[in-house]
Amino acid sequence: MPSIHASAEAALGGPDVLTLAGLTVTFDTPHGPLVAAQDVALTVSRGECLGVVGESGAGKSQVFLAVMGLLAPNGRAQGSARFGTTELLTLRAPALDRVRGARVGMVFQDPMTSLTPHLTVGAQISEVLMRHLRLSPADARRRALALLERLRVNDAARRLGQYPHELSGGMRQRVMIAIALASEPQLLILDEPTTSLDVTIQAQILALLAEVKRERAMAMILITHDLGAVAGVADRVAVMYKGRLIETGTAVQVLKNPRDPYTRTLVQNAWRFDGAPAETATPSGAAAADAGAVNGARAANDASAAGAAPGLPGAVALAVRQLTVQYGAGGGWPVARARLTALSAVSLEVRVGESLGIVGESGCGKSTLARAALQLLHPCAGRVVWMGQRLGELSPRQLRSRRRDVQVIFQDPLGSLDPRMTVGEIIEEPLRVHERALAAPSRAAAVAAVLGQVGLAAALAQRYPHELSGGQCQRVGLARAMILRPRLLVCDEPLSALDVPTQQQIVRLLAQLKRDGGMSLMFISHNLALVRRLCERVLVLYLGRMMELAPAATLYRRPRHPYSRELLAAVPCADPDVQPGRLGRVLAGEPPSPLAPPSGCVYRTRCPHSTPECAQERPAWAEVGSDHRVACHRWHELP
Repeated sequence: MPSIHASAEAALGGPDVLTLAGLTVTFDTPHGPLVAAQDVALTVSRGECLGVVGESGAGKSQVFLAVMGLLAPNGRAQGSARFGTTELLTLRAPALDRVRGARVGMVFQDPMTSLTPHLTVGAQISEVLMRHLRLSPADARRRALALLERLRVNDAARRLGQYPHELSGGMRQRVMIAIALASEPQLLILDEPTTSLDVTIQAQILALLAEVKRERAMAMILITHDLGAVAGVADRVAVMYKGRLIETGTAVQVLKNPRDPYTRTLVQNAWRFDGAPAETATPSGAAAADAGAVNGARAANDASAAGAAPGLPGAVALAVRQLTVQYGAGGGWPVARARLTALSAVSLEVRVGESLGIVGESGCGKSTLARAALQLLHPCAGRVVWMGQRLGELSPRQLRSRRRDVQVIFQDPLGSLDPRMTVGEIIEEPLRVHERALAAPSRAAAVAAVLGQVGLAAALAQRYPHELSGGQCQRVGLARAMILRPRLLVCDEPLSALDVPTQQQIVRLLAQLKRDGGMSLMFISHNLALVRRLCERVLVLYLGRMMELAPAATLYRRPRHPYSRELLAAVPCADPDVQPGRLGRVLAGEPPSPLAPPSGCVYRTRCPHSTPECAQERPAWAEVGSDHRVACHRWHELP
């Protein structure tokens, strides 16, 4: 796209697009001032990408929300934040509105709560173009379509007429990026832009952002937990810890030769795609003690529920048979005459004490499978059997009684928490519903224990969701699901917003709950390295169909389906000497529209091994080996 900000670029005055000096962010709370960031000093130049990393609550997002004038009402910023020669912290709202959105774009961490729910995607992108570029509605719509196509959104023309809730999490994130790029800003701030994207689309988006940065000499700030994303795109890296900037340098310096002990820990603890087995490490003593506290508070209730206890390890806890889910063209609930098949004849089993990983690109049906298994939506065909009982045959009252045994952690951390309730009330609510005999002190003890398990201070129980970081909200959702010690925990991207040390803590905790209580997991994630550490078996989905189901060790060592190989090849690497080259090679394209899937094998339009047979006939579900199946005509021919 041609540049439309030549005069604005000249007004920047120097090579530094953004300069922060002594920036301090403070929030007034009932317990006194809370310093979120202190004396932060940074610069970002034209054509440069600065990666900002650190654990949840380090102050990364608050620094740049202060720059954009978007702090919560009880927040205040001191110091200096200059965009070129313009001091942003002292600008009045009308003047600031002429900068943000037009000359500075921002992609927020949580796309669902950042997008307007009652406006279509096309209207939200067009609004930016009409406001800042003064385009006509028709021209704005054409430019919006071009933006979505440039970001490789499938069926882009139809997406313009859809609402945010009708899109997958990854698709919503790409819409947010399109809105931020609409006015061709000189500075683009991205707060966890690839959190909800699968590995292949993440690689494509990062490669696209790097291309846009080069083409327009655009400055970019990438706030992320993913060191692989930083290694692939960032020129320089800034590390924050407890509100302070503790280390800066080039990506090579910081990621390969970190000086600060905390930075060294971050780099050393980054998820390594090294073929390690499923997580079996013994949890820390603190975690074990916390689990013991919850177990003690729950002992009486478990005794009364012993009759519903699961069978021996290896028994089937959840069985899904030929599950098919279809939606109408505009989205919504499944209908009899649907046009979009979200799931097609999916069959799987989750055994007692087992972790089943479900992977695939955004829109492949992972979340739909989880919701159908939980009876949160009704399939058009097939059945779901929980502990030998068909859930579709239960009355609403019977189904509610089963809810305590099957809990879910949703993909959207903030949107799944009640904004009117404190953290303590949110976590305690399942106990109030399902364990009414439990006294208030016991409930409070259980809440404190589970907060400690997920790495949150007990004092956070008095806060509201909007007062927490995205990662902290994710941990609250995890605590709420775990407090009942369910027999099946369905995790829909539960760790996507967490920093790596916290991810590892939660993985160890989930592994402990599996071992000690026989809990089963259905674990949906874009992080294939994390799935490798936690799951014994992995199901690969593509456009609602099963591509491969295998033991994790087998799949990661020798995947048989070409799509599984593509996913594994796109796993990010936290090495700045390697990752940029990997980004350039992961350009296999976007899945076709689920409204018009390819004939035969749905993957054939992207498969380098496709033949005419692949277009004519849907591949059978073939046995490869023990507990290993694949849907590919040519799996036995591939090296």
